[in-house]
Amino acid sequence: MANKPLSVFVTTYNNGRTLPACLESVKWADEIIVLDSFSTDDTLVVARRYGALISQQMFIGYGPQKQSALTATTHDWVLLLDADEALSPDLQKELRQVLADGPVADGYEMPRQEQMFWRMYHPGTRMNYYLRLFDKRKGLIDDMPIHAAPKIQGSVTRLSSPLYHYGETNIHTKVEKINAYSSGLVADKVRKHRWGIRLIMIVYPPLFFIRSYLFKRNFLNGWAGLINSVIAAFYVFLKYAKLYEHYQFAKYGKGLLPDDAPPLPGEYQPGTGEET
Repeated sequence: MANKPLSVFVTTYNNGRTLPACLESVKWADEIIVLDSFSTDDTLVVARRYGALISQQMFIGYGPQKQSALTATTHDWVLLLDADEALSPDLQKELRQVLADGPVADGYEMPRQEQMFWRMYHPGTRMNYYLRLFDKRKGLIDDMPIHAAPKIQGSVTRLSSPLYHYGETNIHTKVEKINAYSSGLVADKVRKHRWGIRLIMIVYPPLFFIRSYLFKRNFLNGWAGLINSVIAAFYVFLKYAKLYEHYQFAKYGKGLLPDDAPPLPGEYQPGTGEET
C-alpha cells in the first residue's frame, strides 16, 4: 500500500544548537516525537516550534530511552534520528519517494556523512550505513549501553543519499565522547567475558588505524582524516584498557599501593567511569 505515514522519533538533552537542523529536515513528516531528558537550554522551544509531540523522562540508558520514544509513535513506519543529525535534501526526496511508492523492504539503511572537525567527510570516504527507517512491527531498539540501534526481523535494503551528522565538530568533543563511551562499555564487556585483553590492546588499535585511514579512505580527508583515525584507534585501545583496569581493581583492590598510603578523594570506581 502506498503513501505510508511516517513518525519521526528523537531523544534529546540540551540539543538546542543542533536540533533546529534536525527537525527542519523532517518537518514534512506526519508526526515528530521528542522524548527529552529535562533539558535546561532551548531544546523544548525548538521542538515546539516544529510541532513535535513532547514528553520528558529521566535518562534510563541509550537503548531504553530510544525504545520509550519509539513506543510513543503512532504510525507503523518510523524514522530514528539523533538530535545532532539531519537528512540531506537528496535523502529527504529518497525517503518520501519510498513512502509514496510503498516500501519494498522492512527496513532501510542510509549512509552517514560525518562532520569531521573543520570539514565534512570527503564524498569518496567509505561511510558507515545505519538502519534508521523501518516498520516498527518488525523490530525494536536493542539494549546496547552506548550505540543502541534498531534490530528488525525482516528484509533490509540501502538508500544512496547521505544522512548528515554533526556530532564531532571539534577534537575536544571527539575525545570527550570516546572517554565517556569507553567507560560506558566496560560493564557490557565484563558481562560478555572478553578474553585476550592484553593481546587486543597491543594488536587491535594499529589494525584499526589502518582500517580507518586506508581501507575506509580517511586519507582523502587530509589532516582531519589522519587525526580522526588516530583518535579512533585510541578509542579501541581505551575500551580494552579500561576493561583491563576493571579486572585489576577487582583482583588487587588497593593491594598494590603502599600500606601506609592515605585514602585519596576522587577514587575511581572500576566499571563505572565515575569518581566518588
